[in-house]
Amino acid sequence: MQPIFEQRFQLKRHIVETFPPSLAAEAQALLIGFQENVDDQLNRAYQKLGITHLFAISGLHVALVSFLFFQLWLRLRIRREIATILLLILLPLYAVLAGGAPSIWRAVSVVELIMLAQYFRWKIPMDDALSISFIMFVLLEPGAVFQVGFQLSYLATYSLVYSGRILARYSNFWVQSFYITFVCQILVYPLLLHHFYEISLSSFIANIFFVPLFSFIILPINLFALVLTFLPFPLDSFLFYIYEPLRTALTNFILYIQQPIVQMWNPGKPSIMWLILLYSSVFFAFYLLDQHAPLKKVFIALILPAFIFHVQPLLHSDLKMAFVNVGQGDCIVIELPRRKSVIVIDAGGLLRFEQEEWKERKTVYEVGRQVVVPYLKGRGMQTIDTFVLSHADADHVEGAEEVLREILVKEVHVTPGSIAKPVMNDFLYELEKTNTKLIERMAGHKWQIGQTAFEYLWPLEIEYEGNNDSLVLFVKHNAFRALFTGDLEQEGEKELIQLYDEKLRNIDLLKGGHHGSKTSSIEEFVTVTNPKFAVFMAGENNRYNHPHIDVINRFEAKNIPYATTGLDGTVEVSISENQIYIEKSNALFRK
Repeated sequence: MQPIFEQRFQLKRHIVETFPPSLAAEAQALLIGFQENVDDQLNRAYQKLGITHLFAISGLHVALVSFLFFQLWLRLRIRREIATILLLILLPLYAVLAGGAPSIWRAVSVVELIMLAQYFRWKIPMDDALSISFIMFVLLEPGAVFQVGFQLSYLATYSLVYSGRILARYSNFWVQSFYITFVCQILVYPLLLHHFYEISLSSFIANIFFVPLFSFIILPINLFALVLTFLPFPLDSFLFYIYEPLRTALTNFILYIQQPIVQMWNPGKPSIMWLILLYSSVFFAFYLLDQHAPLKKVFIALILPAFIFHVQPLLHSDLKMAFVNVGQGDCIVIELPRRKSVIVIDAGGLLRFEQEEWKERKTVYEVGRQVVVPYLKGRGMQTIDTFVLSHADADHVEGAEEVLREILVKEVHVTPGSIAKPVMNDFLYELEKTNTKLIERMAGHKWQIGQTAFEYLWPLEIEYEGNNDSLVLFVKHNAFRALFTGDLEQEGEKELIQLYDEKLRNIDLLKGGHHGSKTSSIEEFVTVTNPKFAVFMAGENNRYNHPHIDVINRFEAKNIPYATTGLDGTVEVSISENQIYIEKSNALFRK
């Protein structure tokens, strides 16, 4: 296998050297399954349109390669039987050369089984070939069943195989294309929700146009261009001269039409029970289609369970608060009863330090994109009503621009003067692309939604000087009271308890200031607030040793239970009429 992998590396490098830079990444993905160089923004655009699968080498690529080589050998007067044997040898080599993804091996194994059956004059139905391929794959690599690509590849193929009778009813190309897209999308949509929490609504239309475009134009052009690059004549330059501006125009068009966030349906991650119910509705819908039932019944069977799943978060009557584990940083999500409003405080981020080049990641880790956004989408939150950026530190605001790209935000609250700091530049750049309101808030601003009241207690001045100018938010829901202090330090804490002594006495929930630093949570402040429960938002084994041992001892001496997100994972608090329920994702809480 090593020589094949070396050839793959050489082919990857050859594409980079001979294709224009704007086309090289796509050619690598389409021809050898190397997708690492595809631009993140473009890849996300394909996800929003539901056409990411076009970059996965699968049945179409294998069929095209098989056809080209088989026809070539026949033109060279090689006997059909010999050509079949050669193809049986070539296809596994191509699977390795193309990266060996589950979708490739699925397509190659099915084609090989069909060809072997034809060679020995056996009769083997397509569904049997697919099932044998599945069994062989699982026996050789049992862990593959947990791979998303494996699950989606086989499930989508089964949907086409078993929908043959339905698809055969329609002779019109566009109608048939719609139904092919429809049956594939419908069968995999609960699984997509399970893994990605959202699906593209535009995929039903986008695939009708983009699948033929990639299948019969873009993929063959890339194959043809690759062949031309090995010839001594400059024919490839002429092809790229014509093709590159057209492909660039298509890319710009894709980036344009993917912009609206609302084209994604994001009801959240289904539980196992909901997954079973959603798949039951899908299978029932397929049964109705097979029985020639009216389309009205089919859509009711599909849409009614999906609609109930979508609206279920609106039915809960609890106030929910989540302290999201973003490592060394803050991100708090507050969800009001019946989801009347969603408030997010900070979005995490990394304090980046200079490193040697060999230590730097090829792909930059982004807390907002990889932690905060998935958490919000997993909860089915498509809109943030109020986005609070407590102060201008990277570990609180660096992830904010990634949230703006993926979630609709109505308004952002910042502490006065903080937007002038350089760390806010990326956020402000992204904010300009939206209709989101940016508002400076300070002590005294209040608002109320139902039984839940919000009030900023700090800062008092408009001049921004750092941690002690953090926005401090006080939340009251019936008798429940919570305090979120940002990175407020001892000077701010002293003034806070002087101004609001009675209001802050014996609160229910406290977000420990400045990640549990020894400069915060002073003795007097902890004594006055005396919370029933406290949360420190600090990364595991962080370089600052947060929360500091002196702070921990202070809380333990007063028998105040606490959790640290870096150790205990995301902490979720639910407040009903008379009870406070606390859940964690990793470990037991300390008391």
